[in-house]
Amino acid sequence: MLLDPDTENDVAYELCQLLGRAVLPIRRTDAGAADGGRGEGTAFLFTGRGREYLLTADALTHAPAGEIGLRASVTEPAGVAGDAVALPDFAARWRHHEDLGVAIMPTGGLHGHAEGAGWRWRTQQVPDPIAADRDAIARIGAQPGSAIVLAHGAGADGARPLEVAIERVARVGDTVRITTELPVGYVGAPVFGVQAADGDEVGLRCLGLVLPARDGGHPLATFDRIREAVAAA
Repeated sequence: MLLDPDTENDVAYELCQLLGRAVLPIRRTDAGAADGGRGEGTAFLFTGRGREYLLTADALTHAPAGEIGLRASVTEPAGVAGDAVALPDFAARWRHHEDLGVAIMPTGGLHGHAEGAGWRWRTQQVPDPIAADRDAIARIGAQPGSAIVLAHGAGADGARPLEVAIERVARVGDTVRITTELPVGYVGAPVFGVQAADGDEVGLRCLGLVLPARDGGHPLATFDRIREAVAAA
């Protein structure tokens, strides 16, 4: 569904309030990393089958070391956590689904790390009920619709600000795609769309996550298949 600009802005604002703390910056710390050679990407928290998982693009996770960035709003008490959680053996921490382009990390280890360091995560999660199912993905057609991406950009000074991008999503052949290339840091980020629901309402759905750019845009790993991978995790 293609929304008018004012409605797009309203939806983007609400998403930032409801799910901004579900989105975390990640970074490969090896030289020559993916995503423009700088290693920055985005991951997000998802709850499914009664468990919490961190999801991102698999291309970002094949590295000997990496880190998850922290901002003040996602930890408590204030001033205890550092700027990032360093993750040695980075690749081994993920369950890799290279056929989908998705990597999945159960978050038990992250919570254990925080507890041992004297702080707690204060995050939000993308809940399973708003993750798009097979029927919702099948309704995405060739006509572009509104898509909202929540991601951590990558500034020249190393800053990783939380950003929102209003884009277009469409089906091209068998692939659902963002129709333009996104800035550095957006690979792995969740993509949200809206579809008609009962009456005059629209329903918000997390369509999937951003994969590395190809052919002038970004294919998405869609949630109908991500959910199957989570179930197998």
